[in-house]
Amino acid sequence: MLMLKLQRRGKKHQAAYRLIVGEKRTKLAGKQTDDLGWYNPHNSTQEFNKERILYWISKGAQMTPRVNNILISGGFIKGEKIAVHKYVKKAAEPAKAAAAPAETK
Repeated sequence: MLMLKLQRRGKKHQAAYRLIVGEKRTKLAGKQTDDLGWYNPHNSTQEFNKERILYWISKGAQMTPRVNNILISGGFIKGEKIAVHKYVKKAAEPAKAAAAPAETK
């Protein structure tokens, strides 16, 4: 499956990203199908080829959640943003608390 994803470029602590199209399971350092533009998160500048982005989406390419949010913020596509942060699992803590009173008997 083809994915629109970000490929890291730049020096340490000065990351810049290329928006590329490639297979979902391939490494980012390898050969990619198409280069669609660039994104710099430090000063929030970006330059994307809207025609090529819409072409690949029409061909069935999926987007990573972060790419989806960047393209929505830039006005290249319409839709809702996707939460990118990780969720904390809190279900294990109540199970430990319930087991503790049973041991005191």
